[in-house]
Amino acid sequence: MVHIMHKSRLVSLLLLSLVLSLLLSGCEQQNSHEVNVYSARKEALIKPALDRFQTETGIKVNLVTGNADALIERLKAEGVASPADVLITVDAGRLHRAKSLQLTQAVDSEQLQTLIPAAYRDPEGHWFGLSLRARPIMYAKDRVNPADLSTYADLADETWRGRVCIRSSSNIYNQSLVASMVASDGVDAVEQWAAGLVKNFARKPVGGDRDQIKALAAGVCDVAVANTYYLFGMLSSENDAEVKAAEQVQVFWPNQQGRGTHVNISGIALTQSAKNPDNAVQLMEFLLNEESQSWYANVNGEYPIRDNTVVHPTLAGWGQFKKDAINLAELGKLGPEAVKIMDRVEWP
Repeated sequence: MVHIMHKSRLVSLLLLSLVLSLLLSGCEQQNSHEVNVYSARKEALIKPALDRFQTETGIKVNLVTGNADALIERLKAEGVASPADVLITVDAGRLHRAKSLQLTQAVDSEQLQTLIPAAYRDPEGHWFGLSLRARPIMYAKDRVNPADLSTYADLADETWRGRVCIRSSSNIYNQSLVASMVASDGVDAVEQWAAGLVKNFARKPVGGDRDQIKALAAGVCDVAVANTYYLFGMLSSENDAEVKAAEQVQVFWPNQQGRGTHVNISGIALTQSAKNPDNAVQLMEFLLNEESQSWYANVNGEYPIRDNTVVHPTLAGWGQFKKDAINLAELGKLGPEAVKIMDRVEWP
C-alpha cells in the first residue's frame, strides 16, 4: 500500500514537472518573439520605424518612452530585473553615461561595424549611432552677411556683442558642443571662448532650440546655435507662424576650414539586463537598413548615419558640409569638464 502511494506521488510529481516545463517553455517562446524598448525619443519620432520592424519580423515591440535622464535612472534602479532590452536616446554623452553606469553591454555585429563610421559608435561596441544631429550656426537672412561668419570661436568676438542666442548651460547639446571644443582646443582656450560668448548673449538663455530660432526671426538676436532638425520641423509645421519664422533663417556651417561642424547622434544600446538580446540586435541592425535611414532623413529631418542615403530636399538645400571627425565617445568623457567651464564663466 505504501509502495503504491509512493508510486502515485512520483507520478504526480512527474506530471507537475512536465506542466511547469511546458509553462516555462511557453514563456520562453513568448519572450523570444518580443523586444522591450526604452526610448527617450518622442513616440512619433521612433514608433513608425518600430512598427515596421514588428510587421516585417513578427517580433512584438513593447515601447516605453520618457525623459532621457529619467530612463537612465530607471534602468539603474531596476538593475538586472529591468525588462528593457535596448535603450534609445539622444546625445553621445548620455550613452556614455549609461555605459559608465554598467547599464549596457557590448554587441558584436559585423553589420553595425560596417555600416556605422567609427566616429559614431562606441569603440568597445556598447552603443551605436542611428542618426546624426548637426548643430551649426543659424543667422537672420535680412541682417547678417554669411561672409561675416566663420567658426564657433568667432562668436565670442566683439562683433557679435548682444547678438547671440543659445540655450542654457544645462542643455546637454551645448555641453557636448563645448566638450568637442575642449577635445580640439583644450580647456584654457575654450574657457576664454565661453567667457566671450556669454558677453555676447542677446538675452539670458531661455527655452529650447525652437525658441532660439523664433527669437532670431523676431530680431532679438542676429545669430543662434541650434540643431538643424528643429529648423526642419518648423519649416514643415502646420503652424503658419512657425513656418514664417523659420523662413527668415538660414543655416551656416561653421569650422569648414578646420575640424568641421559639430554633430551628435541619436543612438541605441543593448542593455545589461536584456532578456531578448538576439531580437534586440536584430532591431539595432534593422534601424540601420536603407529604408530606416531614409525615414530618419526624410521624416525626422536628421542626417543619416549611412552614406549615399537620399535626404529630404530641405536638408539637401542646406548643402553638403564637413563634419567634425572626433569620436563621439570623447563627448561623454569630456562632458563633466565642459560643465565646469560653463559654470566658471557663469553661462546661465
